[in-house]
Amino acid sequence: MKNNGSNVVLGAATIGLGLCVASSQVLAEPPTAEEMWDKIQELEMKVETTGEMIEESAGSGGHGHGGGDVLWGGYAEVHYNAGDRQQIDVHRWVLFTEYEFNDKLRVQGEFELEHALAGEGQPGEVELEQAFIEYNTSPSNAVFAGVVLVPVGMLNETHEPPTFFGVERDRVHSQIIPTTWWEAGVGSRGELSEGLGYDLFFHSGLNVDETAFTIRGGRQKVAEAVANRPAITGRLRYSGFPGLNLTVAAQYQDDITQGTAEPGTDRDFDTDATLLNFTADYRSGPVGLKAMYARWDLDEGTTGVGPASLGRDEQWGYFVEPSYRFAVPGAGGDGELGIFARYYAFDRTAGDSTGSVEDGFTVGFNYWIHPDVVLKADYDEITIENSTADDDRLNLGIGWQF
Repeated sequence: MKNNGSNVVLGAATIGLGLCVASSQVLAEPPTAEEMWDKIQELEMKVETTGEMIEESAGSGGHGHGGGDVLWGGYAEVHYNAGDRQQIDVHRWVLFTEYEFNDKLRVQGEFELEHALAGEGQPGEVELEQAFIEYNTSPSNAVFAGVVLVPVGMLNETHEPPTFFGVERDRVHSQIIPTTWWEAGVGSRGELSEGLGYDLFFHSGLNVDETAFTIRGGRQKVAEAVANRPAITGRLRYSGFPGLNLTVAAQYQDDITQGTAEPGTDRDFDTDATLLNFTADYRSGPVGLKAMYARWDLDEGTTGVGPASLGRDEQWGYFVEPSYRFAVPGAGGDGELGIFARYYAFDRTAGDSTGSVEDGFTVGFNYWIHPDVVLKADYDEITIENSTADDDRLNLGIGWQF
């Protein structure tokens, strides 16, 4: 951010001091015309120097070199969960920075601390969630390279607490998408025509455990990530109708085990994976409706001990979420209350004949005391098919972005 305030104060103090000196000399002894002219010239030089300092600072974004603005922001959320166990958690604290080299070129980065404490034996992690260079090739299109959030789902790219309903992110996003998910690579995004946009990302891939084939467990987070088998993700976005946003996305990776060999052989598992994802978000006045569907299809490859043997050659999930928002008095002005209900279902072992669907019904509210500060509460009723491990939960939370 620009640091012009100190320069303005310095300039004002310099001018004020000069005026005081001049005034004291006037009171002590009337100056000659030549002395008065010299004092005026001296003060003009100081004013010009101060102005140049302010302009230089504004042009360098507070740095000692040329360039643009340094921008910064972030978000955080604190949760209380009461179910099979009760706990309170500083779920995450995130800091975001952006530096603009010029009006076309910028760098962005995002650091995150999860669960308050990180290190050996601690529950949290420090993560680099984004770090990329972006260049505008036209007013509506850009190319980028670095660590980027994968363009899938409804929360993977935009997950600040004031932007979604519910204390916790829904289970379909966390288990099937899997949010939050970032990779390293190169790509492009922009607008194809009015109301129609695109994202294309060629990036590092998942590295799933060949004994489990769980999608979420395959995220490498670009931490000395095995890069034998890359992936590609593409998405189309439609917003040509007022209040409506639709997306369709697909990803392909030719082996999500990154070339791991079958036990006792020199053959790779060769398990290619395809993700299909559809989202719909519509709002008309106070009424809103969101829906999402995601599905993974994993090929069995050449072995009989691949994902099909675990029922994980098919994994899917979906949710539907209606909501209603209305204005209520808030802190320091008008606040807004939103009530919502969400039905969701997902199955990580849909490829077998055993019932294993986990579904749930969540109902709750968001109270925005400010557009960037939200209080949340919800009750989540969870059912797992053919299991007694159900866990109904009351969740409370506060979140903010800046």
